[in-house]
Amino acid sequence: MKKLLLALLGVVLFGTAFAQQPLKIDNIILRNPEKNINNGSATAEVIGGVEPYTYYWSNQSTDTTAAQAIGLTEGYPYTLRVVDAEGNEVSKEFQLEVLTVAEGFNSTFKPIVDGVASVLLGDPFAALGLYDNTIYNDAGQPAKHPNGDIRKNSIPFIVIWLIMGALFFTIRMRFINIRGFKHAIDLARGRFDEPNAPGEVTHFQALATAVSATVGLGNIAGVAVAISVGGAGATFWMIVAGLLGMSSKFVECTLGVKYRNINPDGTVSGGPMHYLKKGLAEKKMGGLGKVLAGMFAVLAIGASFGGGNMFQANQAFAQLEGQFPSLEGKGLWFGIILMILVGVVIIGGIKSIAKVTEKIVPLMALTYIIAALVIIGINFNQVGDAFTAIYDGAFNAEALRGGFIGVLIQGFRRAAFSNEAGVGSAAIAHSAVKTKHPVAEGFVALLEPFIDTVVVCTLTALVLIFTGKHLPETGTAVSGAQMTSDAFGTVIEWFPMVLVIAIFLFAFSTMISWSYYGLKAWTYFFGENKGAEYSYKLIFLFFIVVGSTISLGAVLDFSDMMILAMSFPNIAGLLIMSGDVRRDLKKYVTDLKAGKIFTSYVKKEAK
Repeated sequence: MKKLLLALLGVVLFGTAFAQQPLKIDNIILRNPEKNINNGSATAEVIGGVEPYTYYWSNQSTDTTAAQAIGLTEGYPYTLRVVDAEGNEVSKEFQLEVLTVAEGFNSTFKPIVDGVASVLLGDPFAALGLYDNTIYNDAGQPAKHPNGDIRKNSIPFIVIWLIMGALFFTIRMRFINIRGFKHAIDLARGRFDEPNAPGEVTHFQALATAVSATVGLGNIAGVAVAISVGGAGATFWMIVAGLLGMSSKFVECTLGVKYRNINPDGTVSGGPMHYLKKGLAEKKMGGLGKVLAGMFAVLAIGASFGGGNMFQANQAFAQLEGQFPSLEGKGLWFGIILMILVGVVIIGGIKSIAKVTEKIVPLMALTYIIAALVIIGINFNQVGDAFTAIYDGAFNAEALRGGFIGVLIQGFRRAAFSNEAGVGSAAIAHSAVKTKHPVAEGFVALLEPFIDTVVVCTLTALVLIFTGKHLPETGTAVSGAQMTSDAFGTVIEWFPMVLVIAIFLFAFSTMISWSYYGLKAWTYFFGENKGAEYSYKLIFLFFIVVGSTISLGAVLDFSDMMILAMSFPNIAGLLIMSGDVRRDLKKYVTDLKAGKIFTSYVKKEAK
């Protein structure tokens, strides 16, 4: 019996020694191999449990079968959850060490960006349970990110704010975006120019300056991303949003001229900072006006250094570097050259900027439009399929990836982010126009969203659709700019070079226009004097070199969000003052029909 007990004890001890070990993440090997940002990696070493293991990384781009995650942000917290074949799970947090200044900036701003994004890009409708924002696959099951998270569409609050504001202004101004189009063309052509009126630039120069600030990389890369995610139907809703945005531009630019300051030397200072402060003061809301004006000015300064400067320089060099590999690592020299080019223009103020933009904008627009029309013309046999895809994608919910809401929002989002209608930036440029009639400049301004969104963005979308480069099997694996470049390259090999030139011109013109926007916000705080002016311009030029040489990641994302955030104080003020604009519009139209304004033009026509 004793021997039997000893034998049983031995079996138990032997089994215990070789029993299955509990599931454990033994180690996570972290690597930060280069000085660039967002290039860290983590490799998990898992022991115990029952294989195979499923890896749930907190970054959505890593597959659940992968034991290694790449493209991680240094200094940012991540989580790994591992589940074995029997359903046991274990998790572990980790963080890559920050080694460079750029990585430090990036890791500092990333949580800030996430916080701001949760407000600007948050979905109040989904939060209230008003609709299901889950994306479903063809089998009716929730679609998932590579890491297993369920894919969702959202209706960003900022898009709701911009689009609902545009819809309100369209109705309040009785569809001025449609009925005022012909008069806007006449004004832009110079038929009603007032050379002796207060101001610094003509109607066309103001329009060119404002258009140059909005037409940029978003028209090329942003549209490609919107179409690849939302499908061809997003094109239709992008056009609708562009048409509505025309009314927002009308209201803000009318107020920009109405409440501008004419300085003793003849220069002009205007924009939301001034009409929010003065206009609301007239309505006994002076305190609110000062707060909104100050908020707008702070956001405009930050946006001018980031989205209006560093981002443009960074992306322009990235495109050139892609076409000319020999330029790799030469960002500093590119930045210095670009800094000199921009400096030569902006040193002369709005008059110098306007003289350049009135030449660059038509050139770059015509170059891009002609190139796009050539692509469409060569693929014209696809016209039926292309427009069927747009119609079905816009209205046939069953044909949509992500459903009707997803397509509509992709179109609205791209238009709202591209033409900046409601942001208020364009009102700064239009305030400098030579005119005695603020409403006249409102008419000119409504052409901007039409040019930016209805023409340029739509042509980009049509090029992608006609060439088939918007389809998931051919487009989603590459960046937005590369998708558009590939579409241009389907016809003539050197066409992508035309795109590179267009991107450079777009970036250059955007920078010189945003330098003026930022300057006027800067001098709102520091006064209209040479010291304030030159200090801002020197800082602006310095950031061109910074943007060309280092990767800033979350810093630029934060600055881009500042552009969108400008719409909060701006639209709030526009809603309050929209009744005044409507009365001014009614009087303007009455006086125009009666021949009481632009009398020199009326007499000339009579002859």
